[in-house]
This record gives sequence, structure tokens and C-alpha cells, in this order.
Amino acid sequence: MSQNTHSDIKTLAYVLRRTNYGEADRILNLITPNGKMSAIAKGVRKEKSKLAGGVEMFSLIELNIHQGKSELGTVTSARMLKYYSSLVTSLDKMELAAEILKKINRAAEGAINADFFRITKGSLEGLDEGIDKRVVEAWFLINLSKASGEEVNLYRDGDGNKLSVDMHYDYDVMEKAYLPKENGEYGAEEIKIMRLMTTAELKLVSRVKNLDCWIDKVLNLVRIMVK
Repeated sequence: MSQNTHSDIKTLAYVLRRTNYGEADRILNLITPNGKMSAIAKGVRKEKSKLAGGVEMFSLIELNIHQGKSELGTVTSARMLKYYSSLVTSLDKMELAAEILKKINRAAEGAINADFFRITKGSLEGLDEGIDKRVVEAWFLINLSKASGEEVNLYRDGDGNKLSVDMHYDYDVMEKAYLPKENGEYGAEEIKIMRLMTTAELKLVSRVKNLDCWIDKVLNLVRIMVK
């Protein structure tokens, strides 16, 4: 995000939510590399608005925002850099993408953290490029939890012992910890994949050998862990 003058901001952004305001305006909730912000796009709902094509959902956009005395900036120009077109041609993809934006909108409130923008970008790009949506969801959830300061423990069990590749575990929701158990549901592969998800970009994770054999269990566990 760069300052052109003392009151003008140029930034990349994703639209998290659009709310109609007045007769022709929209208030936009945005995620930017500097965190979440809100701005008003005046006249954007008019048929010949120059802003309309630049503030679409499921798009990477570049905005110029005038920041006056009000906390709510005013969008002065908008340019679409990339439209993730495949998201609107698949109901499953669109539903997951919408849920991603909804969760980011909630989690990023009041937080100045570039990770929220990175996670949004990685997730939407991954879905658009055809990465298995189960992999996208698991990667998104575990990284959102980390960015929100609620990182899951993938290195020690409930007793403080290091997780072992030779052991099996169950996950205790109340304790938020792995518990060693013979014939436990989870083992080394699921833990290794989740560790990779917290340190690597989605595209790299999607190339893990035999990922399809483990992703259902990984996704199920991640959903439980980040509730």
C-alpha cells in the first residue's frame, strides 16, 4: 500500500463484502496487504459507472482511495487485475470461495497482518487453478487459525511429549491436543502434511505425493482442530 499524497492510498485488494448504500453507492469491506479496511464506491450501481467493473467479487483489484476526515475512504478509481472466472462456473468452488471471504472478513477485523491478504490470494488462486478444493480448504483453515493467533500444536502431545512418527493419536477437542492411542485415527502422514501446510504455499502443498490418499482425514482433522 503506498501513499500518493497525505490523503490518497493506492492498494491491491480483494472485496470481502459489498453492501448497497443509498440509491447508487456501495460500501466495500476490503482485505489489503496492510489489513482490512472499508471504503465507499459512490455511484457504482449506476449503469455507466466507471468503478463497477473494478470492484467485483472474486477478483484481485487495484484501488485508489481518498482518505478524508471520515474513517470511511472513498474509492476514486478501480482496476481489475485478475478475475477468477472458474469460481462462478462451479457451485462448489463458489460456495467455498464465499466462505473464505466471509471468514477473512470476520478474522481480519482490527488486525494489521499481511497474512490475511496472502491467505486470501493463495486460496482463491488455488481454487481458480483447479487445486482440489479439499486441499484448499484445509490449507486455508490451518493458516487462518495461525494468522488469528490460534496456531494448532503439531509438535507435542497433550503430555508435552514430541509427536512421534511411530505413534498413532486421537485428537482431544477439549484439550486441543493429540493423545497417544494404540490404533489411533491419526498418524505421521497427516501430521507431516499439516506441518507443511503451515510453512509452505498452497501450490507446493498440492504437489505432495499421494496427497489424495490422506486429504480427507487431514481436512476432517483440521475442521475439528480450528472450530
